[in-house]
Amino acid sequence: MRIYPAIDLSEGQVVRLHRGEMSAKTVYSDNPAEFARKWAEAGAEYVHVVDLDGSFAGQPRNLEAVRAIVAASGLPVQIGGGVRDLFTIETYLHAGVARVILGTSAVRDRAFTEAALVRFGEQLVIDIGARDGRVAVQGWAEETNLGAVDFALTMQAAGAQRIVFTDVHSDGTLQGPNLAAQREMATALDIPLIASGGITRIEDVRAIAELASLGVEGLIIGRALYEGTVDLVEAIAVAQAAGPPSST
Repeated sequence: MRIYPAIDLSEGQVVRLHRGEMSAKTVYSDNPAEFARKWAEAGAEYVHVVDLDGSFAGQPRNLEAVRAIVAASGLPVQIGGGVRDLFTIETYLHAGVARVILGTSAVRDRAFTEAALVRFGEQLVIDIGARDGRVAVQGWAEETNLGAVDFALTMQAAGAQRIVFTDVHSDGTLQGPNLAAQREMATALDIPLIASGGITRIEDVRAIAELASLGVEGLIIGRALYEGTVDLVEAIAVAQAAGPPSST
């Protein structure tokens, strides 16, 4: 299993939100590249980046910071937030990003999503944030009537090769992950799942690692790294003991 240290961007700064709410934003740094370099030095193999401003605006707002993260870390980077068209995907890939994440657009523009999956394949990841089992969009600010597992299966059928799943209620709370929701999602899918939300301590990492046999190939950790409740080196060791992730 692979650990994905998260870098959430807002106005060029490294921030974390509480349950996806911009009104509950904590700023950790105005130098995202410095954190990217720090995670690389700790042994990270990949970096997960979210353009929070882009998630709400519907278009990228922190492209220069993303470029700096790619350059400073020397690691593959996956980026999401405000990706609504093919041009944005191409822009990120040309900037050196390894994977681009589709969230709101996957829900609201099925034709675009299916075309993008055909064109970009492994370079695309579908992000599903759910509140009480229902898909949330637009930076998780709006709820839909779509069941998270049903939607994930729809995306899998459309050609998605990897899914990020976040339980919104647990995200950024430091209160532990929703293991039941992650287990249900992993069990339903035949493609790799990256779990996200609620990691608080190393025991949470171990609990997610126990789901590796179900198809959980990765775990995103954000606030716990910034608050120091989880050590990245230790988390990576726990994840690696669970077995190797997919090669891509």
